[in-house]
Amino acid sequence: MVSKSQSLLKRRAPRVGRWACALRPTKRPYRETFAAALLLCGVLASPALAFDGNAQSDHTVPEQLTPPANVPVTPGVRPVDEAFRSGAQALRLGQTAKGVDALRYAAEQGHPAAQWKLGRMYADGDGVKRDDIKAFEYFSRVANSHAEDYPGTAQARFVASAFVALGSYYLQGIPNSSVRRDAGRARDMYSYAASYFGDSEAQYRLGKMYLDGIGAPRDPRQAARWLILSSQKGQYEAQALLGNMLFRGDDGISRQGARGLMWLTLARDGAAAPQDKWVVDLYEDAFAEATPEERAQALQYLEQWLKTAQR
Repeated sequence: MVSKSQSLLKRRAPRVGRWACALRPTKRPYRETFAAALLLCGVLASPALAFDGNAQSDHTVPEQLTPPANVPVTPGVRPVDEAFRSGAQALRLGQTAKGVDALRYAAEQGHPAAQWKLGRMYADGDGVKRDDIKAFEYFSRVANSHAEDYPGTAQARFVASAFVALGSYYLQGIPNSSVRRDAGRARDMYSYAASYFGDSEAQYRLGKMYLDGIGAPRDPRQAARWLILSSQKGQYEAQALLGNMLFRGDDGISRQGARGLMWLTLARDGAAAPQDKWVVDLYEDAFAEATPEERAQALQYLEQWLKTAQR
């Protein structure tokens, strides 16, 4: 009988689900002062600016909004929370205009999840016209107001995701806007979400910056540090980069073929989208080059990982 770990190690292994995500990051019971430093330095300042650097009215929302008439009133529930719930439900039902109105009201009252959702919608062009400046502004509101929220709070994941989104905007810049490409700021955004919130996506992106030498000299050992943290939480892209580093070795990183193949196998299981072909290619190249001994050892590592992940 073929075990799950054996099937994973095959070149055309079928997806077996994102069981690796069962691992959860450890939350630290303390606050860091880095957020305050970022705020003082203006890193999180939201440039609600037009293309000429001046404030532009069509990228701002009135400070006071009237609650949408279609938002129900539930005893004991804050209107802002009810507006967010109503907006989220409307979006699920395909009622985009109704949903956006409710979310905007909640966002203007400081609801972080509503601000994050609107930022994500404008960033992706999901139900609204894509507008990276508006997205940047909404993400900035979340980061500015909640940078020091305790990592275990309900909104912490939205705050961490907002930092990651801001980091990506700084990494690429927004054309024809005041948001310029700034690798240093991008690294600061990723670093804060990675260290304070323990966010796996931020850890992956920070590790990739160190691996590629973006904004700082290339540092494979520092890259490996962050990629390991992200990989242990099931981030398959981090698993792919880490696995490739270990399988082939790198500056300051000794070659560990079996361990690298294990991580690449896990990454291959998580790669589902067309843009993930690079992950599949790394896995298949490593599998083809691995010795029988390395494959056997990788299988043992996989079995150990599965036991740990299922606890």
